[in-house]
Amino acid sequence: MFIRSIRAAVSAALVVAMAAGCGGVGSSGKESGNATVTLTMMGFGTGDEVAKTRFDAANAAIAPSSAKASEGSFSAQQFLSAVASGSPPDLVYMERRLLGTYAVKKAILPLTDCVEREKIDLGQFRPAAVTEATLGGTLYGLPEFYNNRVLMINDTAFAETGLDPAAFSTADWPALTAAARKLTAMRGGKLSRIGFDPKIPEFLPMWARANGGSLVSADGRTAQLTDPKVVEALTFTVALINAQGGWATFKSFRDSFDFFGAKNQFATNQLGAFPMEDFYLSVLGESSPDVKLTVAPFRGVDGQPVDWITGNAWAIPAKSAHPAQACKWIKTMTDTASWIAAAKARAAARQAEGAPFTGLFTGNIRADEVIFRDVVKPTGHAGFDAAVQTVRQTQEAGFSEPALAAGEEFKAAWQDAVNRVLAGEQQPAEALAQAQQQAQAALDKANSGS
Repeated sequence: MFIRSIRAAVSAALVVAMAAGCGGVGSSGKESGNATVTLTMMGFGTGDEVAKTRFDAANAAIAPSSAKASEGSFSAQQFLSAVASGSPPDLVYMERRLLGTYAVKKAILPLTDCVEREKIDLGQFRPAAVTEATLGGTLYGLPEFYNNRVLMINDTAFAETGLDPAAFSTADWPALTAAARKLTAMRGGKLSRIGFDPKIPEFLPMWARANGGSLVSADGRTAQLTDPKVVEALTFTVALINAQGGWATFKSFRDSFDFFGAKNQFATNQLGAFPMEDFYLSVLGESSPDVKLTVAPFRGVDGQPVDWITGNAWAIPAKSAHPAQACKWIKTMTDTASWIAAAKARAAARQAEGAPFTGLFTGNIRADEVIFRDVVKPTGHAGFDAAVQTVRQTQEAGFSEPALAAGEEFKAAWQDAVNRVLAGEQQPAEALAQAQQQAQAALDKANSGS
């Protein structure tokens, strides 16, 4: 949900605070020494073995107390309702890019005391993930997954069109356009295969970085949406879609994909290539392990790998009734041993299913070293084995956007701009100029504390 004004949302939230308290996100009571308590949370479920294994380990760390999973996604309105009512959950799981928004409003706690008290070794976490969770030099969240973005290529489509997956690159934009045109297929006058999906609006930050630009300054205080390199990146990616039938046709066909199923766009030859988060390797490995797939780094115009990383983090809400136990819980949830145990559980599950295990790409460097050395084994599927190694190499080039005091407003400004261009309502420069004003106003307001 796009939060146009956190203050307005909090005011509205007061109206529904009572209902939120009844919904299971409120605190279970005041912290009292070593009393046995049940920690409440928002935004996390235990629907798979990776989540469940770590969840159980974290509960063991605070036994006889325990935490109760919310089994639902993060809701900004519900969270603010609980904060406004003075009965927040003890734990909250959200995208790292959101942490700055809630930190500046003092809705979540700095983790300085938590890190010191529990002797949490921040050196175990990947720097780019820590950067995302840090505002003004203060850490507000412990990182979870480290979502890498790489180029995924459908070997079948490339073979049909005489293109070489090994030679395909996003570095040469004119050549990329030509390849996208060649890979695009029509049947009966209708689009039957997208040649190349640039994944906008979502992936505009990566395209901007690939072109030598950035949507925001390094300190997170100044919007840079009118940077010519950003405008050029948007212009190119929109033109790429228009060269494949235009946005309406393109989006309608893309929306029809069985994205997580056995008839996904690779298995049915409906897509030539696209940039995508690494988790999709696990999806393909489970749903269609026999697809012919090549994975390569997404490259900038200078030929260097560009890996825009994102992910979630654990934070402790302000006025949490049990901050000490919450701290110990999130320490265990994100530490090396818990991730390794989770990887072993996932590997066993995949083996039982006869599907390849492609590893876990976490925000914990030490966990990843053990997972990919001792737990991930050759799968018998050459494409997936090579893909894992490519992601491992690419993640060393990972970059994250800085924490923003108005993360939701900033994202909405530039995504709305991209959507207006795709819909043919504005040209790139005009749309981004409008977004620049909106984004900067939101940043200025949030950073001023007003």
